[in-house]
Amino acid sequence: MDSALKSLVVLGSTGSIGRQTLDVVRSLRDRFRIMGLAAGRNLTALEQQVREFAPRWVGSESEDDYAHLKSALGASAPAWATMEEMASHPDVDVVVVATAGKTGLLPTLAALRAGKIVALANKEVLVMAGHLVTEAAETGHGQLRPIDSEHSAVWQCLWGENHSSISRVILTASGGAFRDRSLDDLRRVTAEEALRHPTWRMGRKVTVDSATLLNKGFEAIEARWLFGVPFRNIEIVLHRQSIVHSLVEFRDGSIKAQIGIPDMRLPIQCALCYPERLACPSVTRLDLARVGSLEFTVPDMRRFPCLRLALEAGARGGTYPAVLAAADEVAVEHFLAGRLGFMEIAAVLDGALGAHRPNGDVSLPAVLEADAWARAWAEDRVGAKT
Repeated sequence: MDSALKSLVVLGSTGSIGRQTLDVVRSLRDRFRIMGLAAGRNLTALEQQVREFAPRWVGSESEDDYAHLKSALGASAPAWATMEEMASHPDVDVVVVATAGKTGLLPTLAALRAGKIVALANKEVLVMAGHLVTEAAETGHGQLRPIDSEHSAVWQCLWGENHSSISRVILTASGGAFRDRSLDDLRRVTAEEALRHPTWRMGRKVTVDSATLLNKGFEAIEARWLFGVPFRNIEIVLHRQSIVHSLVEFRDGSIKAQIGIPDMRLPIQCALCYPERLACPSVTRLDLARVGSLEFTVPDMRRFPCLRLALEAGARGGTYPAVLAAADEVAVEHFLAGRLGFMEIAAVLDGALGAHRPNGDVSLPAVLEADAWARAWAEDRVGAKT
């Protein structure tokens, strides 16, 4: 990346990754200009961001929300635009996709087809339609750069390497909020407990997915598409210190790892500034002697059935991952609302995957149809239980 000012759009600007992206931009104002911001219903935070960064466009869940923003901002209000319009606009260089769920899919495809750099933090985009995303990047000459700490670690380990020499990709998992709980305890945990992640500051859904370890299954599916590695060559280990963010083993037996203090601003800045490594003075430096030992263990699939289901869906391919992601969105929403038990999340996913009848079509309409079917199925399943 050269030193010329880059135009940046942040989709999901009021979420955890979106806010941390703006933290990075604050420290690199000579590198980036915010051209567009899109968010959900947190209009107060969005209004503050608009006042600070003065983007050309803004987007939210509805045009009624925009009317509220326009009333609050007056003549300084930016123009309204959809996420797809922002992501594909000729004046935009980089698009950060930090939304949750399927809302990031169409803007990601639009940006890649338009030849943009896409810094991707949304897990469901590649889980649902990894084949379509990589195809869009190839045909549109767009660039896909990972923001997730695990995928950023793998990406960094592969700089300067020949991808054909990869033997294994090893993703690390902290184990989430319940890594030390017994099976009996897991049946009684609450949403409040699930949201207390021991290491990372994340959005509500991804924090629950971390507690079930489903997020690690999602990341295995993502890694298959990001790095072109056969699914069988992607492994997961528990690493409670969250210092080693992931590893790559090469065919000669050597292993490279990317390590550092857990701080999402590092992979965000890495994605935005590649291939440069710029100073990040606000990030704490790693003191290995103070860390002491680093532990790695194999995840127990009895305690983490969602991880097992995700790996099975990833191995089956087709529209199974889209069904998995959609059913999980519904299940997690009901868990957070107190209508579903923690261990019942896996039961909803298992049921949806078992009931799914794919026809071999993996086009965008087929993926969206599978997504809609799974949401309806999961809603009916939770409704019948309650």
